[in-house]
Amino acid sequence: MADAIAIGLIGILLFLAIRYIVKQKKAGAHCIGCPAQKGCCHCSNKKL
Repeated sequence: MADAIAIGLIGILLFLAIRYIVKQKKAGAHCIGCPAQKGCCHCSNKKL
């Protein structure tokens, strides 16, 4: 039973992480998780 709960929690966390990344990409974020977002040189110069 504990294994099923652990697998379920990992699955939920994985789903939420993927959903967050997809939403950020649709919003135009280049460097997801970068604290400066569009202000740092790495994020603003990134080629798509």
